[in-house]
Amino acid sequence: MVLVALWSAGSAAGLIEPRLLSPPWTVVATAGDLIADGRLQGHLAASAQRALLGLVFGTAAGLLLAVAAGLSRIGEGLIDGPVQMKRALPSLALVPLLVLWFGIGETMKVVTVALAVFVPVYIHTHNGLRTIDSRYVELSETVRLSRRRFVRHVVLPGALPGFLLGMRFAVTAAWLALVVVEQVNATSGLGYMMELARTYGQTEIIIVGLVVYGLLGLLSDGLVRYTERRVLSWRRTLAN
Repeated sequence: MVLVALWSAGSAAGLIEPRLLSPPWTVVATAGDLIADGRLQGHLAASAQRALLGLVFGTAAGLLLAVAAGLSRIGEGLIDGPVQMKRALPSLALVPLLVLWFGIGETMKVVTVALAVFVPVYIHTHNGLRTIDSRYVELSETVRLSRRRFVRHVVLPGALPGFLLGMRFAVTAAWLALVVVEQVNATSGLGYMMELARTYGQTEIIIVGLVVYGLLGLLSDGLVRYTERRVLSWRRTLAN
């Protein structure tokens, strides 16, 4: 709120050049116009579809790889090293290569988002598997649980807190990746809207896009946190 107040005061006093940073009231009016003519909703729907597809594919890949690496020494030897290398390599640095492989269409955009998502899901789920209390493992061996029941009753519940923590990072990574790839030959989406506004010097539209991205990130994180509280309510019960 302090920043908004300073922004408003600076704009009203003429200390901030409108061409560089539009006044707050202009941004609000522009947002209203974009909503009224349906442009904001259309771009938001296109972005949400790409983010959701990338999130689904990236989450599935990260979860499967984490389980494979967490339950087998061979799997860990084959999977963990390459994933750690990918972790050190920004997903957006792969965009030129992905353009060569998949072209500049929707597939490249979804794959880029998925690559940004699967690393945090893998890292935190794998860590959750590695930190499962050894007493539960010993108990499962004592009662001779089958492999399938061991995975269902011990592995998956034990990895769930790490998985949900990874999802909090993943949803943020999805939007961060999307804002960049939507500026690569896109014809719709919030990133495209902002890139088009940059071309015409419309800073008010750029700010609207940034605010929407921020709200999407906040809402996505809030949804994961809500799910975490609901699913892991048993941990609070045990703590009490």
